[in-house]
Amino acid sequence: MDSLITDATSADERRRGPKVAVLPVGSFEQHGEHLPLTTDTVVASMIAQRIAADYDLFLLPPITVSCSHEHAPMAGTVSISATTLYAVVNDIWRSLQASGVPGLIIVNGHGGNYVLANVVQEANTTGRHIALFPVREDWHRARAEAKLESSSAEDMHGGELEVSLLLHGAPELVREGIEYDDHSAPHRPHLLTVGMAGYTGNGIIGQPSLGTPAKGKAILDSLSRSAAAHLTVLTELT
Repeated sequence: MDSLITDATSADERRRGPKVAVLPVGSFEQHGEHLPLTTDTVVASMIAQRIAADYDLFLLPPITVSCSHEHAPMAGTVSISATTLYAVVNDIWRSLQASGVPGLIIVNGHGGNYVLANVVQEANTTGRHIALFPVREDWHRARAEAKLESSSAEDMHGGELEVSLLLHGAPELVREGIEYDDHSAPHRPHLLTVGMAGYTGNGIIGQPSLGTPAKGKAILDSLSRSAAAHLTVLTELT
């Protein structure tokens, strides 16, 4: 995990003179018996590090606790309020502007961080300042290009996609036994009311048994290519 946090110095960033920063936002929540509580943070950091390297951007350290309230009854889960997450991200963006970095890409690794969309929408009323990445279309493209067997509806939490990314970028974090954790619950109409515990007993919704390192690499490669369009939109007017 430490390798996914920037070791850049002030001098490095002065020489780089970046116009866009990358902020990974993860979570600290249950991911079943065999994946770490930091899964979403590792995934977000992995994606952020890749696009920062590929496009020479300012990599920020991750936000590691966010809005995981749907997992609240499950051991290990810790959350902050949506109001707090909004304030933290907004403060980071304003600090970046003060230091001469006008653009920000938020790499969101947790689907429950709905408030990040509001941060982005509100910031962009005065220009093009922040992008939220990956968006739904980016994930769909990555799934197709990596030839994932499960759909996004089937693969909601701790399944094929997340396990593949971890097996590629941080295989030491995936514990033995993950291949036996498959659980199907593709229809979740009351998720916001009953939470994850209403649809899964083992904390997983998806098929982690389908995850492979090769799929993880293909997902990451695809997402890096998709990031180019977001950067173009951000930097056209900066």
